[in-house]
Amino acid sequence: MLKVPEHQVAGRQAIDGKLGPLIDNSGHFYKPLQDDDERGTRELTFYHSFSSNTRIPHHIRRFFPVFHGTQLLKASDGSGLRPHLVLQDITSDHLNPSILDIKIGSRTWYLEASNAYIQNCFHRDKTTTTVSLGFRICGLQIYNESGFWKPERKLVRNFTADDVRSILRMFVSSNVGPEPDFSFADSVYGGCDGILERLMELKTWFEDQTMYHFCSCSVLLLFDKESFLKGKTPFAEVKLIDFAHVVDGNGVIDHNFLGGLCSFIKFVSQVLADSKGSTMED
Repeated sequence: MLKVPEHQVAGRQAIDGKLGPLIDNSGHFYKPLQDDDERGTRELTFYHSFSSNTRIPHHIRRFFPVFHGTQLLKASDGSGLRPHLVLQDITSDHLNPSILDIKIGSRTWYLEASNAYIQNCFHRDKTTTTVSLGFRICGLQIYNESGFWKPERKLVRNFTADDVRSILRMFVSSNVGPEPDFSFADSVYGGCDGILERLMELKTWFEDQTMYHFCSCSVLLLFDKESFLKGKTPFAEVKLIDFAHVVDGNGVIDHNFLGGLCSFIKFVSQVLADSKGSTMED
């Protein structure tokens, strides 16, 4: 039985008769390939290349959704059978995950794109934190005891650098508001299995890898805040998603992604430092 993803925070959604991804109850995420758009073809090409690439370290593969090939399915917009990428549903192991979708890089367009596409991306990059910070928040949901706080996309697009800091603090707090308590910062961002350590692991790989350039790709952060609230110890995850604009690296380091990732790491590191200072003051 296919259904609309409950925890999708960005991208095209399969609602109101629109074409979008679907999920099932066995941990699969079905992403439709569009007829009139080369993005689906490029993403499929990337998954085939990445899956068979023997130069990808095993510890790096865990940052990418598992690829299960393609499958013909009835499209969510009623247009009939359509090929779908069959991927791992990253949220399937989480009950009520808090999620941040971070688009990495100070430039989201790729050199081979049309002029119209480049201009559209250039405008969006300038009017968000993409250019100024090297990344932007694309979508989010933060769990609290009364449900999810999931701001509208228009509000998210207008986030400033200060808003980004506030969201990163709120993400690891038991409360949702202007005075975060940093309750889960050390457990989620810190430690040997925390988000910061995993981001550093990705950074090390991007300092060397020249196989791909990940244009307009996102880093997804998620963990079960509800488990914390119930006194349990959940696991935090870091995943890379959205590979419709990945191009050949041609032996050159992906400085655009690496620079944005380094900037994001600085923000997360600062929030973790702030949380330790807050704890000492208390």
